[in-house]
Amino acid sequence: MSVPSPQHSDGLPGRLAQTLLSPRYRLAALLVLLCAAGISMLVYEPQRFVTNGLPAHLSGGLAGFLFTVAYGLCTAAFVPRPVLNVAAGALFGTQAGTVAAVAGTVVGSGLAFGLGRVLGQDALRPLLRARWLTAVDRQLSRHGFRSMLVIRLLPGIPFAASNYGAAVSRMGWAAFLTATALGVVPNTVAYVVAGSHAAAPTSPVFLAAFGFIALSGLGGAVLAWRKRDVLGREAPQCTAKTLQRHGSTRP
Repeated sequence: MSVPSPQHSDGLPGRLAQTLLSPRYRLAALLVLLCAAGISMLVYEPQRFVTNGLPAHLSGGLAGFLFTVAYGLCTAAFVPRPVLNVAAGALFGTQAGTVAAVAGTVVGSGLAFGLGRVLGQDALRPLLRARWLTAVDRQLSRHGFRSMLVIRLLPGIPFAASNYGAAVSRMGWAAFLTATALGVVPNTVAYVVAGSHAAAPTSPVFLAAFGFIALSGLGGAVLAWRKRDVLGREAPQCTAKTLQRHGSTRP
């Protein structure tokens, strides 16, 4: 008596589950989630709380907790962090706003990293064929903490894009979250301070925060340009090693 193979015994439900769990369908699910999150931000308009203030029944620790959760969801949905940081300062002041903004950043980064790792990594890694992408992937995989710390300190790099880009690499969770928590502090504090003193744009505190933001942006542009040369030198090496590895596996 022959034993049916698992493929035939699973039947239609098994094949359907295998299809839904395939890398392409998981990537499609990630894209659908991101589109839904972006649409919900446009419909719900959370920026109205900056101008109208928080509801009367929200205050203290509950308001800070809800803002932290909303901050994380917004960053995962590609809402710009500078806007959220300014809102944190305007709603909670410098100290509480900084805590809420940094905590929300870590929450949003972890959410995006997890979604990208579970839903998008298997589908996107085979697409890393360009020299620049291969070099960046090598940096993040081998020097995760150091590379992500530099990325977080550079204000010009899109935050959400770097989250999902890191998820495609082989960077570990601990290095990613630790570098994020440390690297975002300087610019987060500057934006929160600016938001808390937005009513007095000519005050020394506001001008100092704005000056720090401008200088950090200029410094980040210079450092990114220098890093571009480093990646340019590493990219041909990565391509050559990739070709050698594929060549050695051919029959």
